[in-house]
Amino acid sequence: MATAKPSEGGALKGRRVAVLATDGVELVELVEPVRALEAAGAEVDLVSLEPGEIQGFNHLDKAEALPVDRTVDEVRAGDYDGLVIPGGVANPDRLREDERAVALVRDFIERDKPVAAICHGPWLLVEADAVRGRTLTSWPSLKTDIRNAGGEWEDRETVLDQRLLTSRKPADLPAFCEKLVGMLTTAVEERSLDRMVEQTFPASDPLPGPSHVGGAGASREGPRAEA
Repeated sequence: MATAKPSEGGALKGRRVAVLATDGVELVELVEPVRALEAAGAEVDLVSLEPGEIQGFNHLDKAEALPVDRTVDEVRAGDYDGLVIPGGVANPDRLREDERAVALVRDFIERDKPVAAICHGPWLLVEADAVRGRTLTSWPSLKTDIRNAGGEWEDRETVLDQRLLTSRKPADLPAFCEKLVGMLTTAVEERSLDRMVEQTFPASDPLPGPSHVGGAGASREGPRAEA
């Protein structure tokens, strides 16, 4: 998404993030997270239901239109390192009626990839059955929907539950953007560490541990399972 040139450095250099939105999106809730991600070095795609442009809004007033980079038919969660769902009342309401958009969100959640939603964005999380047993925040009018879907709702500017980040409103964007970049950076570092371990100890090789080969005095304890 060409809102700004991605930073040549940054903790998210070479990483890709999808922003899922359609007509009616609250413009600032899309643009500000994109700026923060690109400043950290990430490449960002605006993913929508159809090709072309989507219409942004400033509350109830039309704002600028934004070009779509990919459609939901063209992408999968495996293509990206994280997902952002901006708000605006009409935006997530339209998205949650589309089975492809709901399936894409569910795919990110099932793969345990970072997902961030602000304002009315958690409506889409509810539709994807992604809030059960989790703690979230949102625009206050969504709290009953979240609770009915099995989630806990708190009135805080941001709530981070594992790799699910939620926020309430445009005024919370500075905190939301900071936590978004931090969450993605941590996830990237953890995956890099996991890959290093896999390369050092391939699945076919035994992990280092007490020897269980030898005579009667040798330990019979096998390799310990990782916690």
